[in-house]
Amino acid sequence: MIPTTEWLEQLADAAIDQGLAEVTYAHVDTPIGRLLVAESDRGVCRVAFPEEGVDEVLQEIAQHLGPRVVRSDRATGRIRSLIEGYLLSTTKIIDYPVDLRLMRSPFRRGVLKELTKVTRGAVVTYGQLAARAGRPGAARATGTACALNPVPIVVPCHRVVPSAGGVGSYGGGPERKRLLLELEGALTP
Repeated sequence: MIPTTEWLEQLADAAIDQGLAEVTYAHVDTPIGRLLVAESDRGVCRVAFPEEGVDEVLQEIAQHLGPRVVRSDRATGRIRSLIEGYLLSTTKIIDYPVDLRLMRSPFRRGVLKELTKVTRGAVVTYGQLAARAGRPGAARATGTACALNPVPIVVPCHRVVPSAGGVGSYGGGPERKRLLLELEGALTP
């Protein structure tokens, strides 16, 4: 007998209700692809693009946040709905707690926390973000922090651009970054 989706969701609900899940995850279909979204008791902890291997992402989560990772549409419903709405332009801000424990470096976490202050429709250069994070001259290290961002879109690393122009690199690919910037009105098509 193959378990049904409904039965698996009931099993996940029971594990969550009994405090047996450390992280829950599910997928959300969006205009930029099917994203994996994971949430701990502290907030959204991982957003993965379709090109990232699901097994590798779940292994990373289990290794650093705890091995009890459970798939649950119900438990991740609110954050998935916010991300989907944001990418469909029906939600303007993703106001949701973020868990940055997958970002191991305090400097990199600080960069990402500063990045949350860059509003929709605005961009900042890597150098400007480094200065805001208290490390002027650390533009390359800031770029690394953005590249390793475990919660893209929610922590908007797509809003960081090179000072020389263009959109620069992005974990989800430059075309996805361009689409996000166009969606936010920071870049014209």
